[in-house]
Amino acid sequence: MLPLEAGNLSTYTRRMPSSLSASSDATDPASASLAAKLIDAPTAEAAATDPVDRRNFAILALYQIVMRTGWIFKTESIIMPAVVDYISGAGWIRGCLPMLNRFGHSIPPVLLARQVKLLPRKKWAVFTTTTLMSALFLGLTWLFFAGFAHSMWMPAAFLVIYALFFMCIGINQLAFTTVQGKLVETTKRGRLLLVSSIIGAVSAVLFAFVLLPLWLQGDTPRFDLIFGFSGVLFAGSALSVLFLVEEADDFQQDAASNPMHYFVDTYQTLRDDRNFRLLAFVGTLFGMSFMLFPHYQSLGLRTMNLELKSLMWWVVVQNIGTGLFSIPVGWIADRKGNRLVLQIGMLGIVAGPALAILMLHAGELGTRLYHFVFVLVGLTPVVLKTLYNYTLEISDAEDHPRYLSTLSLCSALPMFLSPLVGYFVDLFGFEAVFLAIATLVLIGWLLTFGLQEPRHHAKK
Repeated sequence: MLPLEAGNLSTYTRRMPSSLSASSDATDPASASLAAKLIDAPTAEAAATDPVDRRNFAILALYQIVMRTGWIFKTESIIMPAVVDYISGAGWIRGCLPMLNRFGHSIPPVLLARQVKLLPRKKWAVFTTTTLMSALFLGLTWLFFAGFAHSMWMPAAFLVIYALFFMCIGINQLAFTTVQGKLVETTKRGRLLLVSSIIGAVSAVLFAFVLLPLWLQGDTPRFDLIFGFSGVLFAGSALSVLFLVEEADDFQQDAASNPMHYFVDTYQTLRDDRNFRLLAFVGTLFGMSFMLFPHYQSLGLRTMNLELKSLMWWVVVQNIGTGLFSIPVGWIADRKGNRLVLQIGMLGIVAGPALAILMLHAGELGTRLYHFVFVLVGLTPVVLKTLYNYTLEISDAEDHPRYLSTLSLCSALPMFLSPLVGYFVDLFGFEAVFLAIATLVLIGWLLTFGLQEPRHHAKK
């Protein structure tokens, strides 16, 4: 792995915290690449059972569980596109959602990766961004409650809030994954994924099953209540972060950087690490699947003439799918590695749009079984987390923000074509667009077989 200061664009120095000295209790197992040089392996193994580590594991799981419960009420493949259809209905506007989504996931993390790295305690970035997410959704709640849903300016206002929300999400995901890499050791991250996904899915499904039928009745859905509930739960997630025990880092930046340097860092990361470069390409092809998210519900509601209450079942089924897939995925990731999980998950992502088109042409049977499409859509967050966990394994701890932000940028590149995809859906129909994107994701699946398994290879 080349040092971060490659190219002499900026220089970082790392001073060893006193907590990593010989007298330390070493309660930071995720910084293994550094700690392994400073403490004996038996000491590191004992530290992994420390009460502080168990507490941090539980809090990180709780954060994701509460977040997941709120997230089900704004599902990107179901609820949010339905909101756009309710206030507008234009395919190209619906197609803007993935573009704004992935823009927020990619550009802000690249611009702020160094700032996140330099924060002594990354949990404050997680707390701040989650709080802002809550505030934005509570603001959206007010707009719908005040009766502005069908105002001429509402689509534009909705898209602006949506874009700001996902800018917060992008930085939040970068900071949270960095905290996870710092506080949770490699062979426990699959367990964290399993615990948070299973319990989060059960909680989300129960709340959705009880509340969404009340809020999606008739022709006037209560989107104000839906968004308000999400906003409150996001606030709860933010508060949980305050209880993390995170040792302060002492990274320092010697030279000032201008914004172009951030993108040069991204280029150098891709240029200098062949294995990560291939992973980034896999991430780009996987990112193609996000462009279909707004159109699954449109295919069901508008083309197959399913009822609005079907949204509740699709949300429930999608989250059940995520939870069920997380059971074997967490086990396989910890024991066999993240590459195998990525290969299995990508194949499921390929099957999603193909199954949707099959259901479209299956008549009454397809209408009854269309909700099974969302079981496969539920694989998406599992695959995304696997990509991040694989990235944590192939990069050193101090380089995690840079690698994660680069991966986010690469996986988001296809999203800038998303409005065009929405236009093509209106022009050519669902079949051509869905199958074309499934083919591109299939190519990404084939490329995963060229990735190294980091637990069997030395990092380069």
